[in-house]
Amino acid sequence: MEPRIGVYVCHCGANIAATIDVEQVAEFARGLEGVALAKDYKFVCSDPGQDLIKNDIKEQKLNRIVIASCSPRLHELTFRRTLASADLNPYLMEMANIREQCAWVTEDHELATEKAKALVSAAVRKVAYDQPLETKEAPMNPNTLVVGAGIAGIQAALEIANSGNLVYLVEREPSIGGHMAQLDKTFPTLDCSA
Repeated sequence: MEPRIGVYVCHCGANIAATIDVEQVAEFARGLEGVALAKDYKFVCSDPGQDLIKNDIKEQKLNRIVIASCSPRLHELTFRRTLASADLNPYLMEMANIREQCAWVTEDHELATEKAKALVSAAVRKVAYDQPLETKEAPMNPNTLVVGAGIAGIQAALEIANSGNLVYLVEREPSIGGHMAQLDKTFPTLDCSA
């Protein structure tokens, strides 16, 4: 299937738009290979911004999305859910972090705008090669193996066991306690190490 990429450049209020010419970045994106649509919007993460993306996916038959906005740590899940609710695989999306990597690191408008264009270009090129992914679940063994029965290993094993899980504590030496067991007294209280 030929990529039909939608690019959305967020103003993030004034966080991005005060430094980056977002309209120019959107115009630049329209000329990139595979881009069917590019828009700038005040707050792409808002409900109206997400609705804009969903409508464009359906009406423009977009099959890949690039969001140029803030850090993926903040809104990647938001946008993946947006794609999923529009019946598009949520992993056919890339984010270009133009807030933290462009707008917030310089006051030079031209330089920030050029870097934003470069990040959008890279995201567009990458998303064109993305393949749909499916979330899978696998059975998990809840038992825990703690290697080393020093003080830290013993404490970890006790904490896990006290949480109701089965723990296997393994030590290569004939006795437990690690280096602590070799000491007579501990500083500063001079307590017995045992």
